[in-house]
Amino acid sequence: MPDDLQPEVLRVELTELGDAFRAYQRRPEPDLAVLAELHDRKARAFALWADVTGDASLREEADRAAAAARTTREMDANRHGVPVGVDGPAVERLLTRGQGVHLRNVLEHVRADSPFPEAESRFAVLMLTLRAARAGTGNVTGQDLSGWLQGDAERVLQALADAGWLVLPEGVTVDDALMSRPEEPTRITVPTLIPTQPRPFFFGKVTRARLSGWAQKVVGDRKLRKKKAGAATRLLAVYTAAHSRPDGCLGEAGEDGDGLALETVASFCGLRPEDVAEHAGLLVAAGWLVEDADTAGGRLRGRLAERVLPLSGLL
Repeated sequence: MPDDLQPEVLRVELTELGDAFRAYQRRPEPDLAVLAELHDRKARAFALWADVTGDASLREEADRAAAAARTTREMDANRHGVPVGVDGPAVERLLTRGQGVHLRNVLEHVRADSPFPEAESRFAVLMLTLRAARAGTGNVTGQDLSGWLQGDAERVLQALADAGWLVLPEGVTVDDALMSRPEEPTRITVPTLIPTQPRPFFFGKVTRARLSGWAQKVVGDRKLRKKKAGAATRLLAVYTAAHSRPDGCLGEAGEDGDGLALETVASFCGLRPEDVAEHAGLLVAAGWLVEDADTAGGRLRGRLAERVLPLSGLL
């Protein structure tokens, strides 16, 4: 930038803009809304600079900055799960849309391939799959297992081990796993997820941790715990959150996607289709779904309560 650039206001803006970009790079956490505004400022400044000098390369740089601003805003909107330009406060989402797709792939794998049909087994398979999704191995503690399965932990874990779905380290028993502490967790192996085998899904370390954290937040929801929700009800909470749109409504938008297929929901939760309504009612009582949830016509229709919107899978 020339020291004698005129007008003075443009020279000052370009200097301050350079300082602002350097300050942004030093931030401990990214903020895409702030970055988009910086790109907007750069686009305006470089467009004015191009007008002053007649330099076509500066005009191209202004166009690139304007495009970067649009792309950054779209990324920010995707992260929050709201369309660009929608009025009102954005909901801070735990998952991006892409992570929501990965999550639903995991849930479908659990629904189709769990070794036992009961809800408690499916619940354990879900949580352990998320721990071992990348490398086929993952760490669990006794507190994890007891928190997920309460009094059923020993029975369910032993059944999964006996069936070969789960492998414990040599010399480690189910009782040992249930006694393991955070400083010495048990390293479990899920053979079907080992990278040398054909694998049902692929995603990175960050996504695996995000999905596992999301599931733990759902099943550990304070109001669900207060209502003493069992495995089937908590699985239904997982499934409804994962299969909701940004506004919380269940299922894809459009006539053909009105709600969720009751048979599929029931299969994932280890329930009979006629029992889903009872568990949906428990979710309404826990403030997870709003009160108009229903199961008429073989579909589960409803909407996540406002407090649950950050957990939406962003269909």
